[in-house]
Amino acid sequence: MPQFIIERHVSGAGTLSAEELADIAARSNAVVAGLGVPYRWITTYVAGDTLYCVHETDHADTILEHARQGGFPADVVTEIAAVIGPSTAAGRGDDQPAQ
Repeated sequence: MPQFIIERHVSGAGTLSAEELADIAARSNAVVAGLGVPYRWITTYVAGDTLYCVHETDHADTILEHARQGGFPADVVTEIAAVIGPSTAAGRGDDQPAQ
């Protein structure tokens, strides 16, 4: 299933409290559970004023629906073409996303 990077610009994201982040996660989980299609939220990185989320689903439109229902921005949605890391240099390929 394709994986996507979602950039969500949220002013002050890097200063959100643990409770605020937990509330966002709970809202996201509830929306994912109600979508009725294969969808997996893998992780989110909080950096500055941006949330960088990795989600897995069949279509980018489903990510936009998740954002709409959850009240989250989805400023940029990009399908992940490849993942590289230190072991990529050795040709081991274990940096690739799960398919």
